[in-house]
Amino acid sequence: MGLLHSGFNAIIPAAPLSKVSKRYTDYRQQNVSPVVSFLYCAGYVLLWTLFCFESPSWQKVREKQLEWFPQLSSSRPRFADGLRYAIQSLWLVIIRQEKQPSFLFIRRKFTEFKAWCSHRNQAITRWLNHLPKRIQENEVESRSEDRIKSLNPGVRKITFIVCSVLAAVLAIICISQPFDLFAQFIFVLLLWGIAMVTRRIPGRFPSLIMIVLSLTISCRYIWWRYTSTLNWDDPLSLVCGLLLLAAETYAWVVLVLGYFQSIWPLHRKPAPLPENLTDWPSVDIMVPTYNEGLNVVKPTIYAALGIDWPQDKRTIYLLDDGNRPEFKAFAKEVGIRYIARPTHEHAKAGNINYALEQATSEFVAIFDCDHVPTRSFLQLTMGWFFKDKKLAMLQTPHHFFSPDPFERNLGSFRHTPNEGSLFYGLVQDGNDMWNATFFCGSCAIMRRSALDEINGIAVETVTEDAHTSLRLHRQGYTSAYIRIPLAAGLATETLSAHISQRIRWARGMVQIFRLDNPLFGKGLRLAQRLCYANAMLHFLSGIPRLIFLTAPLAFLFFHAYIIFAPALAIALYVLPHMIHASLTNSRIQGKFRHSFWSEIYETVLAWYIARPTTVALFDPLKGTFNVTAKGGLVEESHLDWVISRPYFVLVSLNLIGIVAGIWKLYSGPINEIPTVLVSMVWVAYNLIILGGAVAVSIEAKQIRHSPRIQISMPAAISRQDGHLFPCTLRDYSDGGVGIEMGKPDLVNQGDELVLILKRGDREFAFRCVVMRVFGAMVGVKLQLKTTQENIDFMQCTFARADTWALWQEGVPQDKPMQSLADVLKLGFRGYQRMVEYSPPFIYSILGRMASVIAWLISFLPHRVNQPKKEVA
Repeated sequence: MGLLHSGFNAIIPAAPLSKVSKRYTDYRQQNVSPVVSFLYCAGYVLLWTLFCFESPSWQKVREKQLEWFPQLSSSRPRFADGLRYAIQSLWLVIIRQEKQPSFLFIRRKFTEFKAWCSHRNQAITRWLNHLPKRIQENEVESRSEDRIKSLNPGVRKITFIVCSVLAAVLAIICISQPFDLFAQFIFVLLLWGIAMVTRRIPGRFPSLIMIVLSLTISCRYIWWRYTSTLNWDDPLSLVCGLLLLAAETYAWVVLVLGYFQSIWPLHRKPAPLPENLTDWPSVDIMVPTYNEGLNVVKPTIYAALGIDWPQDKRTIYLLDDGNRPEFKAFAKEVGIRYIARPTHEHAKAGNINYALEQATSEFVAIFDCDHVPTRSFLQLTMGWFFKDKKLAMLQTPHHFFSPDPFERNLGSFRHTPNEGSLFYGLVQDGNDMWNATFFCGSCAIMRRSALDEINGIAVETVTEDAHTSLRLHRQGYTSAYIRIPLAAGLATETLSAHISQRIRWARGMVQIFRLDNPLFGKGLRLAQRLCYANAMLHFLSGIPRLIFLTAPLAFLFFHAYIIFAPALAIALYVLPHMIHASLTNSRIQGKFRHSFWSEIYETVLAWYIARPTTVALFDPLKGTFNVTAKGGLVEESHLDWVISRPYFVLVSLNLIGIVAGIWKLYSGPINEIPTVLVSMVWVAYNLIILGGAVAVSIEAKQIRHSPRIQISMPAAISRQDGHLFPCTLRDYSDGGVGIEMGKPDLVNQGDELVLILKRGDREFAFRCVVMRVFGAMVGVKLQLKTTQENIDFMQCTFARADTWALWQEGVPQDKPMQSLADVLKLGFRGYQRMVEYSPPFIYSILGRMASVIAWLISFLPHRVNQPKKEVA
């Protein structure tokens, strides 16, 4: 300290010494090192000597320091802050002073243009909404329509064929016409502008326009890839390019079939039942189980016992393929049929087929043992079997009241759509338009006579459900789908169980593709063949996804040109293809799958489904049925190192690719710099997606056997002293509830209460004990002793007719840029959590690397917020 003070005495007069000394003391009190404190005090004196800091101009700068240098603290300097001040000052001179007026002008013009577009969109929307009425009122159009209908069917068919051929010729010309780069830029800019205006117009017709635009751009891209981007002179480049082209062709086929599948969702509504109850058919309700605990099965049985249907026309079967005495005793206790077969071939399909030999009802309703049906399940579904005598199967969504591994590990439960929401929210509804709804193994009703005609549930593949519906469609039967959640179950608890389930689905769908290919054989319409083919092709995404995750490394490692074209041409063809596909899918799938999340889902599964699907293609009979475990616990949060090992391999390869790209930038030819940069951007994107996969593999803690379900329902509690208090039911499980009292201190821990719930005009009372009290929030444990009490509680909570209907409404609409930001954050979060769970020596290395990166980032200039009065 004395040495530093003597240094100050040597360079400044005594008068300002007190100010400098105080500044030094303040720095030290902020835990700034002595060396840095001395350097900044000396620099302060030097700058004060060289510049006239007391002038009005410099005083203005000092007053606006927090605004112009938001990342820098004057009271707690860091090493190299001088360089940070210099970089930020240069940024302010170049950007803030010179570019600000033009930037603000552009911003104002963009705001005006956006307001104009919004006004025009509203006008177009009004015009489209009134268009059907205009057409109906227009006599000319009506006469033209009448003349068309009066034409001979053969003439109409020829006219349709001629128009289709002309449209196809025009599409081929548009797709295959060669453009120079400037013409391609104008073309994609025009289509992008149309898409940006169209996407804001409500209705199905604008969605069709966006599909046409996307297909035009994507087909043009694929044509360009096949005709202009393969290097036939370099064998390595040719092989790598063909692999990437095959993966892109697969993605293009899936994109086209996906558009076809979801082009016009049917939105089928429930059909009425006959008024006379004697006309209602008999139904067998089957609940198959194998190794699940009785605590998982009980809620389903209790809910099934409360389904609103004539009791003499409803029979409940517990199909126990585990032959457990406690299950048999439970079935006897609650008064349902118990079936346990002596042999266990063909897993779930064999279990159901064995029960069908003993069941006699006209219809069969099947529920997985963890799927709790609502009491209105049969009343909302059976009407369609009266309306359509050829209807063999009606499917409802698989809804889950517990988070799956993606939702739990990422904390996105009910904030982003569930992984299965796309299939049950949109794809099945689209399939229904083409009479191609798939049987999904649970939450479905089947006509017994149709099942008998195809010899019961299919047993040749491990996805017996989809194979069964395929056989029904081949026999000419119809199917239906009602997109109302009428049952809810448990999602898989761990990522490993989730992957195991998806491996079974993938293997089974490929088995069907080999053994009973929907593209061939009799009985199916073209639309049905395409819907089934797309579902099966979806599970072949493993190898294409792995190619996309490693493709840019071919150039960075081996100098192989996977796309043999200039970087600008790649940008003008690839980016429009990706942007239009993203915008169109966001428009169609926005409520059921947010943009870029498919990348995360496919990346997590890619490594694990690649091998079984490839094996099934060559040997479809290989592989066994595995049951998905439900109702388990995750004792502690942990990183699943076994599951995440492939992700770490891919992350390592892509990190090496970044290093190789940096090396090429400095040592490679100048004309290759754009290609290197494009490859590095691709690698960076892959690293973000892989970071998301790592984040999913970090298992969040779960210590509840029964998930808590959020609700807001009026209730009341009665104390032993007779006082009755209104309250609100905030959450429930099959063993307890959480209630909110009007004020605190009304009950105490250990008090015995009676919880009163209402369903319709009836009230139900349930004995319970207070377990926890947090102010006005009270947690109670239910004491349900009789079967009827369990049934009543299920009917008041899990099995309410409206319990699950509005869950999807709480999920926000997709915003592509916001989804991209969420995925970016998720990727970085994955690497952060990976560092936290790393072994100590790796944690130390990665921590230091992160510190170095953060230190380098601190030198980047920061954006300065503009005052509101300047932006107006």
